[in-house]
Amino acid sequence: MSRHPEVKWAQRLDKVYITVQLADSKNAKVDLTPDGIFTFSGSAGAEDHQYELKLELFDKVNVEESKINVGERSIFIVVQKAEDGWWKRLLRGEGKTPHYVKVDWDKWVDEDEDEGNTGEVDLGGMDFSKFGGMGADAMGGMDAMGGMGGMDFSKFGGMGDAMDDIDESDDEEQEVSKPVEQDAGEGSTEKKEAAPST
Repeated sequence: MSRHPEVKWAQRLDKVYITVQLADSKNAKVDLTPDGIFTFSGSAGAEDHQYELKLELFDKVNVEESKINVGERSIFIVVQKAEDGWWKRLLRGEGKTPHYVKVDWDKWVDEDEDEGNTGEVDLGGMDFSKFGGMGADAMGGMDAMGGMGGMDFSKFGGMGDAMDDIDESDDEEQEVSKPVEQDAGEGSTEKKEAAPST
Protein backbone atom coordinates (compact mmCIF):
# COMPACT_ATOMS: atom_id res chain seq x y z
CA MET A 1 0.00 0.00 0.00
CA SER A 2 1.41 3.39 -0.95
CA ARG A 3 1.38 6.49 1.22
CA HIS A 4 0.83 10.16 0.46
CA PRO A 5 3.65 12.65 1.13
CA GLU A 6 2.81 16.02 2.64
CA VAL A 7 2.29 18.69 -0.03
CA LYS A 8 2.54 22.45 0.54
CA TRP A 9 1.46 25.04 -2.00
CA ALA A 10 1.36 28.78 -2.62
CA GLN A 11 0.58 30.86 -5.69
CA ARG A 12 1.24 34.06 -7.57
CA LEU A 13 -0.73 35.55 -10.43
CA ASP A 14 1.23 33.54 -13.00
CA LYS A 15 2.50 30.44 -11.15
CA VAL A 16 1.93 27.91 -8.39
CA TYR A 17 4.64 26.69 -6.02
CA ILE A 18 4.27 23.06 -4.95
CA THR A 19 6.57 21.39 -2.42
CA VAL A 20 6.39 17.63 -1.94
CA GLN A 21 7.96 17.06 1.47
CA LEU A 22 9.69 13.71 1.38
CA ALA A 23 13.17 13.46 2.87
CA ASP A 24 15.74 11.21 1.18
CA SER A 25 13.41 10.26 -1.65
CA LYS A 26 14.61 7.64 -4.10
CA ASN A 27 13.47 6.94 -7.64
CA ALA A 28 11.40 10.12 -7.68
CA LYS A 29 9.18 10.36 -10.75
CA VAL A 30 7.23 13.53 -11.45
CA ASP A 31 4.83 14.20 -14.30
CA LEU A 32 2.74 17.22 -15.23
CA THR A 33 0.27 17.37 -18.10
CA PRO A 34 -1.09 20.51 -19.80
CA ASP A 35 -4.52 19.68 -18.35
CA GLY A 36 -3.08 20.18 -14.86
CA ILE A 37 -2.67 16.56 -13.78
CA PHE A 38 0.32 16.39 -11.41
CA THR A 39 1.64 12.96 -10.41
CA PHE A 40 4.49 11.95 -8.14
CA SER A 41 5.86 8.59 -7.08
CA GLY A 42 8.94 7.59 -5.16
CA SER A 43 10.21 5.74 -2.15
CA ALA A 44 11.77 6.91 1.10
CA GLY A 45 12.80 5.76 4.52
CA ALA A 46 14.85 2.85 5.78
CA GLU A 47 12.13 0.43 4.68
CA ASP A 48 11.67 2.06 1.24
CA HIS A 49 8.01 2.92 1.77
CA GLN A 50 6.25 3.74 -1.50
CA TYR A 51 4.69 7.21 -1.85
CA GLU A 52 2.28 8.20 -4.60
CA LEU A 53 0.37 11.32 -5.36
CA LYS A 54 -2.05 12.44 -8.06
CA LEU A 55 -3.41 15.97 -7.97
CA GLU A 56 -5.85 17.46 -10.46
CA LEU A 57 -4.80 21.10 -10.38
CA PHE A 58 -7.42 23.84 -10.54
CA ASP A 59 -6.70 24.87 -14.13
CA LYS A 60 -4.45 24.21 -17.14
CA VAL A 61 -0.70 24.74 -16.92
CA ASN A 62 2.24 25.48 -19.21
CA VAL A 63 4.39 22.35 -18.94
CA GLU A 64 7.25 23.77 -21.04
CA GLU A 65 7.80 26.69 -18.61
CA SER A 66 7.30 24.69 -15.40
CA LYS A 67 10.38 23.70 -13.40
CA ILE A 68 11.39 21.10 -10.83
CA ASN A 69 14.15 20.64 -8.26
CA VAL A 70 14.70 17.39 -6.36
CA GLY A 71 16.53 18.05 -3.09
CA GLU A 72 17.41 15.98 -0.06
CA ARG A 73 14.33 16.95 1.94
CA SER A 74 11.76 17.85 -0.69
CA ILE A 75 10.80 18.08 -4.33
CA PHE A 76 10.05 21.69 -5.31
CA ILE A 77 8.00 22.46 -8.41
CA VAL A 78 7.26 25.84 -9.98
CA VAL A 79 4.14 25.30 -12.08
CA GLN A 80 3.57 27.98 -14.70
CA LYS A 81 -0.15 28.73 -15.14
CA ALA A 82 -1.48 28.56 -18.72
CA GLU A 83 -3.36 31.80 -18.09
CA ASP A 84 -2.51 34.45 -15.50
CA GLY A 85 -5.07 34.66 -12.74
CA TRP A 86 -5.68 33.70 -9.13
CA TRP A 87 -6.95 30.20 -8.50
CA LYS A 88 -9.66 29.77 -5.86
CA ARG A 89 -7.88 26.67 -4.60
CA LEU A 90 -5.14 24.27 -5.65
CA LEU A 91 -7.34 21.37 -6.70
CA ARG A 92 -10.08 21.17 -9.31
CA GLY A 93 -12.65 19.29 -7.22
CA GLU A 94 -15.18 21.09 -5.06
CA GLY A 95 -14.80 18.63 -2.17
CA LYS A 96 -12.67 18.88 0.91
CA THR A 97 -8.93 19.24 0.32
CA PRO A 98 -7.02 16.07 1.29
CA HIS A 99 -5.41 16.26 4.74
CA TYR A 100 -1.89 15.99 3.28
CA VAL A 101 -2.28 19.17 1.15
CA LYS A 102 -1.51 22.34 3.10
CA VAL A 103 -0.87 26.01 2.39
CA ASP A 104 2.80 27.01 2.39
CA TRP A 105 2.58 30.14 4.52
CA ASP A 106 6.30 30.82 4.04
CA LYS A 107 5.72 31.45 0.32
CA TRP A 108 2.12 32.68 0.42
CA VAL A 109 1.24 36.18 -0.81
CA ASP A 110 -2.32 37.51 -0.77
CA GLU A 111 -3.84 38.55 -4.08
CA ASP A 112 -4.02 42.24 -3.14
CA GLU A 113 -0.37 42.22 -2.00
CA ASP A 114 0.84 40.70 -5.29
CA GLU A 115 -0.41 43.47 -7.61
CA GLY A 116 2.58 45.00 -9.35
CA ASN A 117 4.89 42.95 -7.14
CA THR A 118 7.35 41.01 -9.21
CA GLY A 119 9.09 39.76 -6.08
CA GLU A 120 9.78 36.12 -6.74
CA VAL A 121 10.17 33.54 -4.02
CA ASP A 122 13.82 33.22 -3.00
CA LEU A 123 14.68 29.79 -4.36
CA GLY A 124 18.13 29.75 -2.79
CA GLY A 125 19.94 29.21 -6.07
CA MET A 126 18.21 25.89 -6.78
CA ASP A 127 19.11 24.40 -10.12
CA PHE A 128 15.88 23.61 -11.93
CA SER A 129 15.42 21.35 -14.89
CA LYS A 130 12.46 21.87 -17.19
CA PHE A 131 9.59 19.41 -17.51
CA GLY A 132 9.49 19.83 -21.27
CA GLY A 133 11.09 17.16 -23.44
CA MET A 134 11.46 14.59 -20.68
CA GLY A 135 11.03 10.93 -21.40
CA ALA A 136 9.18 8.56 -19.09
CA ASP A 137 12.37 7.73 -17.18
CA ALA A 138 13.77 11.25 -17.12
CA MET A 139 12.95 11.81 -13.46
CA GLY A 140 13.94 8.32 -12.32
CA GLY A 141 17.16 7.87 -10.41
CA MET A 142 17.21 11.40 -9.03
CA ASP A 143 18.71 10.06 -5.82
CA ALA A 144 22.06 10.22 -7.61
CA MET A 145 21.88 14.02 -7.51
CA GLY A 146 22.67 14.16 -3.79
CA GLY A 147 23.58 17.39 -2.01
CA MET A 148 21.31 20.39 -1.75
CA GLY A 149 20.49 20.89 -5.43
CA GLY A 150 23.02 23.68 -5.98
CA MET A 151 21.90 25.81 -3.04
CA ASP A 152 24.17 28.77 -2.30
CA PHE A 153 24.60 28.87 1.48
CA SER A 154 26.31 32.26 1.38
CA LYS A 155 22.83 33.85 1.17
CA PHE A 156 22.00 32.62 4.65
CA GLY A 157 24.54 34.96 6.25
CA GLY A 158 26.41 34.52 9.50
CA MET A 159 25.04 34.46 13.00
CA GLY A 160 27.84 36.66 14.38
CA ASP A 161 25.98 39.83 15.41
CA ALA A 162 22.79 38.03 16.37
CA MET A 163 24.65 35.70 18.73
CA ASP A 164 26.34 38.65 20.48
CA ASP A 165 22.94 40.07 21.47
CA ILE A 166 21.67 36.90 23.13
CA ASP A 167 23.18 37.80 26.51
CA GLU A 168 21.40 41.16 26.49
CA SER A 169 17.85 40.94 27.76
CA ASP A 170 15.10 43.23 29.00
CA ASP A 171 14.56 41.17 32.12
CA GLU A 172 18.00 42.01 33.55
CA GLU A 173 16.44 44.94 35.41
CA GLN A 174 13.85 42.76 37.14
CA GLU A 175 14.69 41.22 40.47
CA VAL A 176 13.46 37.78 41.31
CA SER A 177 12.88 36.98 44.96
CA LYS A 178 13.62 33.56 46.33
CA PRO A 179 10.96 31.61 48.23
CA VAL A 180 11.26 31.72 52.03
CA GLU A 181 12.56 28.40 53.31
CA GLN A 182 11.11 26.59 56.30
CA ASP A 183 13.25 25.74 59.27
CA ALA A 184 14.06 22.04 59.38
CA GLY A 185 13.12 21.90 63.09
CA GLU A 186 9.55 23.09 62.54
CA GLY A 187 6.96 20.39 62.19
CA SER A 188 4.55 22.78 60.55
CA THR A 189 3.04 21.94 57.21
CA GLU A 190 2.26 25.55 56.42
CA LYS A 191 3.72 26.99 53.27
CA LYS A 192 5.20 30.43 53.29
CA GLU A 193 4.84 32.56 50.18
CA ALA A 194 7.62 34.46 48.53
CA ALA A 195 7.52 38.21 48.86
CA PRO A 196 6.37 39.83 45.58
CA SER A 197 9.03 41.71 43.66
CA THR A 198 8.54 45.37 42.87
